[in-house]
Amino acid sequence: MVRPMAATPSHSLWISNLDLLMEPNYHTRFLYIYRSSEASNLFDSTVLKAALSRALVEFYPVAGRLKKDDSGRVEINCNGEGVLFVEAECDGAIDDIGSNFIPRPELTLIPAVDYFQEISTLPLLLLQMTGFKCGGVCLGIANSHYVSDGLSANHFINTWADLARGLEVAVPPFIDRTLLRGRHPPHPQFDHIEYHPFPTMKISDETSIFSIFKLTRDQVNALKANCYDHVHGNRHILIFDIDSCN
Repeated sequence: MVRPMAATPSHSLWISNLDLLMEPNYHTRFLYIYRSSEASNLFDSTVLKAALSRALVEFYPVAGRLKKDDSGRVEINCNGEGVLFVEAECDGAIDDIGSNFIPRPELTLIPAVDYFQEISTLPLLLLQMTGFKCGGVCLGIANSHYVSDGLSANHFINTWADLARGLEVAVPPFIDRTLLRGRHPPHPQFDHIEYHPFPTMKISDETSIFSIFKLTRDQVNALKANCYDHVHGNRHILIFDIDSCN
């Protein structure tokens, strides 16, 4: 477990209704895969963990845990308990994964999360650095959407990388989310689904099927061009917009 290298504020961080639309027992997962490099210290775990510890001082809610307040509303307990950092080795090569990579249980590149545990025990960020025999490295990340969305997670990863290179924090995070707090007393005009109880999870014995659709640059540009036919103004279309439309 990697903790902030210095003392950080200890308090409960209010979470906006937009964040509460996600389930607390859920982490967004993504992979960074790098081939072998001539740089001997490209993925020095000592350097990475030291930089991570520094980054957690600025992004201190990432090192916290979820909890519920007296009314049952989920919030972030900024207690500095840290993030999970796992080092692993694989006796295969990155090329063994193949171009049509499909996630499968026997190739565990991201730390597993036991969602049967209380949310107060689950790290908000889990990292795994896997070294391959070819010299390549995979960085697997499981990130709680309660602490950061895609853009914020990318901000954290880039800051971590900058610190590992010896740079300083370029853009500090904005922690306070109360700008999104509703009026008091509230005046709801529509049904707030974020306050509905989550449906019971249906467990199936059927084998899950994983599929990955690989798009070329030309295909992505064609999809963007098609989106512009339905967008008014000068809005710039991102790949996230295309995914949302689908």
